[in-house]
Amino acid sequence: MIPAELILWSAMLGGMATLAAFALADAIIRRSIASARAFVFVASTGAACIMLTGLAPVLLPGMPLQTLHMLQNSLGLFSGALALSYLGLWLGVAAEDRIVRHTVRWGAWAQFAAGCTMALLTLLRPPEEGQRLLLVTATINGLAVLVTVVATLRAIALGDRLALGILGANGLLACTAIGLYAHGLGIDLGMGVWVFTAICAVGFFMVGTYLGLRRDRFNRRLERLAGLAMGDDPATGLPKGSVLLSKMDDAFWRSARRRHECTVICLHVRNLYGLAEAAGHNADKQILAAMTARLRRAVGFRNVVGLYHPRCFVVVISTDSKTRLVEKTLQRLHYLMGKPLNILGPNGDYHAFAPAFGIGAVAVNTDRADPAAIIDQAERMALAASEQPDMLPTVAGPLMSP
Repeated sequence: MIPAELILWSAMLGGMATLAAFALADAIIRRSIASARAFVFVASTGAACIMLTGLAPVLLPGMPLQTLHMLQNSLGLFSGALALSYLGLWLGVAAEDRIVRHTVRWGAWAQFAAGCTMALLTLLRPPEEGQRLLLVTATINGLAVLVTVVATLRAIALGDRLALGILGANGLLACTAIGLYAHGLGIDLGMGVWVFTAICAVGFFMVGTYLGLRRDRFNRRLERLAGLAMGDDPATGLPKGSVLLSKMDDAFWRSARRRHECTVICLHVRNLYGLAEAAGHNADKQILAAMTARLRRAVGFRNVVGLYHPRCFVVVISTDSKTRLVEKTLQRLHYLMGKPLNILGPNGDYHAFAPAFGIGAVAVNTDRADPAAIIDQAERMALAASEQPDMLPTVAGPLMSP
């Protein structure tokens, strides 16, 4: 390998390694399946590309020739099968459309079977014949690219506009595959073609990573807006309904194990819909979002915070002894939640909103606590307190279910 090619393929390896490092960091930080798939995709497909550049013998001088040929003939097919199965998940229409489902599923399995077959044939043949089999591998991968195009075109026809980006990625992949397999077969196409191949390879990974992250962000946004996957309120992101009650049960159980005291606080906003006519129907969402931020600021992120219904916030505080933590938290809530808010109207004008609220707090006997009964008791206290806004809240209880 001439020095210019060594520099070129090393630069391509550096670009792929950088993308793989970013994908790995994203997978570690977010701990999501989509992030883990992105890392596996970049790592496996990148390794298949590097095997065809001739860098492997340079980086691993002791690698047997037959092992190198086996990896060249199989890694590309295995990574292609993995990428095709990920494409079916990314498109999202595989579960709805029979053509896409069968194309992706059987295409991936066929490519995986081809990879196993080529690996076995390479190991059974003499080492010098391994490179000849690379032409068969290149042909199979070319057919796999066509399968990807068919599935993508079908998804576009069904209305997936983001799938248009996959066509561009397929074009980059086709150019990359032609250049790398030509290099692996020993066909000298010139330094300009190799530079173009390296650019297409890195571009393919960048476009694929971008499309994967964009689709994942879009899916998470849909889940947040729908509020179905985790039982969260779409305006505040707080747990509600049965999810809130489940989190409260968990908090009570942890407090009982640690012999901590537990207090449930309800904050009832009496005039939540007071600006509906003046500031539009979106005013209550702005108010809830602002008050959620204030609530988190007052109680921190360690305690359970939820929304029992749009006018009633719920907080569960666990303390390790009879300290003044709950009392101080109630004072902060009373101070922060009482500050006026500026609400943006539909015409771009601002409207002042002065929250009218009440706070009720109930100490909990965590051994026999019923979350729903405790919330009802705390909300009744909050409703009564809303009639006397100047009175500081106090803790009642302990309360336990009969």
